[in-house]
Amino acid sequence: MGRIVCRFSCGVPSAVAAKLMVAEYGADAVEIVYSDTRSEHADNERFLSECEDWFGKKVTRLASDHYRDIWDVFRRERFIANHAGAKCRAPLKVVPFFDFYLPSDTLIFGYTADKRDAARADRLQANSVEKMRFPLIERGLMRSDCMAIMERTGIALPEMYRLGFKNNNCRGCPKGGMGYWNKIREHFPEDFERMASIQRELGPGSAFLKRRGERITLDQLQPGDGVHDEEPDIECSIHCYMAEQDIAA
Repeated sequence: MGRIVCRFSCGVPSAVAAKLMVAEYGADAVEIVYSDTRSEHADNERFLSECEDWFGKKVTRLASDHYRDIWDVFRRERFIANHAGAKCRAPLKVVPFFDFYLPSDTLIFGYTADKRDAARADRLQANSVEKMRFPLIERGLMRSDCMAIMERTGIALPEMYRLGFKNNNCRGCPKGGMGYWNKIREHFPEDFERMASIQRELGPGSAFLKRRGERITLDQLQPGDGVHDEEPDIECSIHCYMAEQDIAA
């Protein structure tokens, strides 16, 4: 049997998925890997370390040998994002991971049973040749279930969640919308200004936000633009309870 490789993002669902696989296969049979963009909140170091204690094994860190962080990618490539995604994803996440990947690996993803996540998992599976599993979907675990499981471990949520961000991604993700960027402006004004400065360097073609169908730069973003929904309430369904029994077994 090939390796069981869990894609850990320092997000709560991926942490629960990794723990379920450790419970199913044993710690020695599972690889847990984290693609470090060097652009995420510093509190991720604390969360990762505490998750390692919970997993009962170390997380393998993968990082680019060519770029320092997302800002380095944007400046050197002179491109931020378009409809196909952000320029930083491939060099900082995809390339380092596939240097590690073996064709015999089974990849474990932390997609939840929430409708949008389940659809993303279906698309990923339909367009990939890699072997993969989605343990949260297999168990019917919603995002709120994962949050409840993590709450009961005693591990504090990553700081980005506690600040009200929906995902624990980089501080200044170009895939975020107007409401997200207004939260970045509120909590991380230096990162907001860093991205605005890069857009000024690159010109109007670097605009990635949309307001009423028109692309706008961060300099054009008004403080009241956009709505960034808060994280769902922490609650637990029967699927959550069953998963915790698997973890405890």
